[in-house]
Amino acid sequence: MSVPSRRHLDPIASRRAFHSAARSAVAAGLLLLAACGTPEGRPAGAPEAASESPRESLVGEWRGMLISPGGELPFGFAITEAGGALTGEIENGEEVAELSGVSLDGNRVVLSIDWYDATLEAELDPTGESMRGSWQRTSAKGAISRLPFEATKGEAARFRPLAEVGIEPVDDTPLQSVDGVWSAVFVDDDGSEPARGEFRQRGERVLGTFLTPTGDYRFLAGSYERGVLRLSTFDGSHAFLFQARAQPDGTLAGDFWSRDTYHATWTAERVSDNAEILPDGWSEVGLTNDDGLFRFAFESLDGETVSSADERFDGKVVLVNIFGSWCPNCNDEAPLLAAWDERYGEQGLEIVGIAYEFTGDPERDRRQLRRYAERHGINFTLLLGGVSDKRAAAETLPDLTDVVAYPTSVFIGRDGRVAAIYSGFAGPGTGRHHEELVDEMEALLEALLAAAPA
Repeated sequence: MSVPSRRHLDPIASRRAFHSAARSAVAAGLLLLAACGTPEGRPAGAPEAASESPRESLVGEWRGMLISPGGELPFGFAITEAGGALTGEIENGEEVAELSGVSLDGNRVVLSIDWYDATLEAELDPTGESMRGSWQRTSAKGAISRLPFEATKGEAARFRPLAEVGIEPVDDTPLQSVDGVWSAVFVDDDGSEPARGEFRQRGERVLGTFLTPTGDYRFLAGSYERGVLRLSTFDGSHAFLFQARAQPDGTLAGDFWSRDTYHATWTAERVSDNAEILPDGWSEVGLTNDDGLFRFAFESLDGETVSSADERFDGKVVLVNIFGSWCPNCNDEAPLLAAWDERYGEQGLEIVGIAYEFTGDPERDRRQLRRYAERHGINFTLLLGGVSDKRAAAETLPDLTDVVAYPTSVFIGRDGRVAAIYSGFAGPGTGRHHEELVDEMEALLEALLAAAPA
């Protein structure tokens, strides 16, 4: 049975309930101490009373922070105790993402995110009010990404005021709010890429995301203070920090940092809601053959070769999902695929996932794919296609003109011919764009399923 990885419905109520449980656990511990008193007979509330145990100190709300090359990358998290076990969640604006495990050995804290092969490890301060350590995760080609990690107990603003972190405000900016839609361009060593920024600002607080031709940057949260925009997200694996300064003409210009190595610059200008900024995901990838066929043959997690020519696919509607367990938008799409598999399976839908993983080590990659399947409740077939490099992936799928995004979804009709290919996925963080894409994909599936077998 899978463990839900994140919740989007009524996230504020969810977080309040979680934190209420955390506070109740702390309160129960304090009442127990008060009832028992101290070895010397003093009431537990007396000035000389002993401090909380490390386990009691760990329970509660925390302001976490990675020290990225671009500065502080903050996020919220909370730890509670239920049934003698510690559990935890990370908060990014409207998203609550669960940790796979929380452990405490003496003052050593380990927050695990197994499905991303990542951990936060830290030493809890003797006061129980702070911890310090590092975050690490397996990255592309088996490299290890690392960043220093710090956290302090108690609720606090996501980003500290500009004056506290030494950032100069923008004097006399004409841009009083970033609320609305922005046409952005990101530039790195490989070139430039368009993006659609959508932000909602209330006071100084900002929520939103960037949509790109290959997906989106998920749930971003932060602030716009005196001409300086700061946004971040961290789900245990994807560590994103955006900063920008308002320009005299009302545009934005800034930087984007990801993990410990990636950096891009970006600029943006406000546009109307109906502005066309991004290419159509349905037209990014085509076929290299005139027969309309998409062929594959890869090993399953059990070592069995599964081929598109197998009898099991005859007369079926087949959805092939090209993905990686490390990919944020793939993890956003996975619960939807699992739901479609359950809903449409008896009507003749077969879903196959072809995974392109980080390390090229089959044992490690299969372990991560099993975690991915368990996390999202996946019962359809997963195959190991190769490594995550897009060019290398495209070479293993010669019927496609290219692999431009993870995920890529190939929709095949009952006649065995490709009906459509969609590159990327707009996750729940994109709001109506996510809902519209899901409706489009479901309508296509239902039309293909309604067609008579060839």
